[in-house]
Amino acid sequence: MSSPVIRVVDLWKIYEDGTEGSTALRGTSMEITRGEVLALLGKSGSGKTTLLNLLAGLDRPSRGFIEVEGKNLQNLGDKGRTLLRRRRLGFIFQFFNLLPTLTAFENVYLALELAGKGTPAQVFAVLAEVGLKGKEKRYPHELSGGEQQRVAIARAIVKEPALILADEPTGNLDTATGMQILELLSSRCRESGMSLLMVTHTPMARRFADRVLHMVDGVIRPEADGEEPGP
Repeated sequence: MSSPVIRVVDLWKIYEDGTEGSTALRGTSMEITRGEVLALLGKSGSGKTTLLNLLAGLDRPSRGFIEVEGKNLQNLGDKGRTLLRRRRLGFIFQFFNLLPTLTAFENVYLALELAGKGTPAQVFAVLAEVGLKGKEKRYPHELSGGEQQRVAIARAIVKEPALILADEPTGNLDTATGMQILELLSSRCRESGMSLLMVTHTPMARRFADRVLHMVDGVIRPEADGEEPGP
């Protein structure tokens, strides 16, 4: 059996004032296998964003450790974590985070340049794959919210990372568009063997996941022990 893409062991994040309310994560552990689509549900303030920042190497845990493809994040150093983000991690955000002065093509191509690989042909192909053929030269303000999120998906998958971290990827979209985005993202990851962690408070995300976990007060619980299923 292959090793997990992500391995989190006894992860704690305690902020400096040391009070009870400053503990964002309380001994969280989890694994994500290659090509697995995982939904992590939880209310605002439950620790979801803190976990994402730690997985991305943007913050450091107070205790415990994270391995990405067998490499301990803490042992990589700042430069190593930056290279890991550029080459092996993809990111999708609620508010898209596209560069407004770049076209759809340029936003996606920049991700390839930062990863040090790829060709313009790959960008055209992935934009067509997400339904944006003919819109490569449009700027973000010339695209709908759903189209901007498709550009963000193309930007994340074009370098074929080991793991995509999606932070509320449908939170700024209507329900119908959000369903389309979740279907596109989850199916594309499964086809290419990319792992996907969707962090959300939207219950509909569970329909597209291989596994559903809940974050409650800084602790991850399996679906059976979490909140009651929503619509």
